[in-house]
Amino acid sequence: MRRLSLLKQPLLSVVNDHLIDYPTPSNLSYWWGFGSLAGICLIVQILTGIFLAMHYTPHVDLAFVSVEHIMRDVNGGWFLRYMHANGASMFFIVVYLHLFRGLYFGSYASPRELVWIVGVVILLLMILTAFIGYVLPWGQMSFWGATVITSLASAIPVVGMDITYWLWGGFSVDNATLNRFFSLHYLLPFIIAGASIVHIAALHQYGSNNPLGCLAVVDKVSFYPYFFLKDLVGWVIFALFFSFFIYFAPNALGHPDNYIPANPMSTPAHIVPEWYFLPVYAILRSIPNKLAGVAAIGLVFVSLLLLPFINTSSIRSSNFRPLHKKLFWLFVADCLLLGWIGCQPVEDPYVLIGQLASVYFFAYFLIFIPFLGKFEKALLHYVPRD
Repeated sequence: MRRLSLLKQPLLSVVNDHLIDYPTPSNLSYWWGFGSLAGICLIVQILTGIFLAMHYTPHVDLAFVSVEHIMRDVNGGWFLRYMHANGASMFFIVVYLHLFRGLYFGSYASPRELVWIVGVVILLLMILTAFIGYVLPWGQMSFWGATVITSLASAIPVVGMDITYWLWGGFSVDNATLNRFFSLHYLLPFIIAGASIVHIAALHQYGSNNPLGCLAVVDKVSFYPYFFLKDLVGWVIFALFFSFFIYFAPNALGHPDNYIPANPMSTPAHIVPEWYFLPVYAILRSIPNKLAGVAAIGLVFVSLLLLPFINTSSIRSSNFRPLHKKLFWLFVADCLLLGWIGCQPVEDPYVLIGQLASVYFFAYFLIFIPFLGKFEKALLHYVPRD
């Protein structure tokens, strides 16, 4: 009879093994709930995006008007639009917290290198998807943001301008650019969904990390109902937080200039990307040379990808690494500082502060992480002389 049970049938047995009977370390805290929240955010973005695409027109003369049509004339259109626009911010909040939790508890360490690498790839795809999605309303910030960011490709030697023209589909940001971005914005979330499945499969190969950072081979319980109910608490709190922005502050996380139709003849006084791009944008602005700035952006993600391989500590959790714990919280403060610098004018003292914050950002990954593990091992084996 057990063989004939519903959850033992093909496909459903995979769901059962990975989401219901999946053996989970019994000491996981609420910080481990952001993975499932990220999955919910992705589903919300895909569903609302599909319904919005039914009414959106990817043409430079009609895109802005079609968004206003969705807001004013489509039944429930305002709700779909605000849920999708604010959902992007919610998605990044959840993923950034998920990332910081992984950094704090050493979830990138062996044997979970592939889990971390796929996670960084998902973050890259999210950033790309969010950027091209921000262009679609075709407001002032949409147009000029697309112009500034795509122009960065022109800094690449020899082939830079060819890549830029290819991205534009012409010699400037125009209708061809908007059509390309709309097509990619529709496609990329499904690629993210596929990468998320790979991420989960890689995680379940060796099992989840835990707050102690030790191998939990014996002390495990099934995911359902124990951690399902624990995650459910986080889902309810998140739903209330998300709902506040949808109903009471739908434009708080956006820029008012994007309610002005795109005008190639009028440059905004201060071009600012969405808040979740601000730390990387601050690093870009902190470097006077355009090519070096683009290289620094690439180095941000290279540093994240290399983290499992340059880590030298045999202890995962920062709860047992007092020096790393202090450096980690300084890193969190540094990222917040970079986010603030990213929305300030390009002038002193903001440029200098951004440069100092950028130095610490890279020092954390490329200096502190590799050498701190060796220093900790030296302390562990240190024998004082009599």
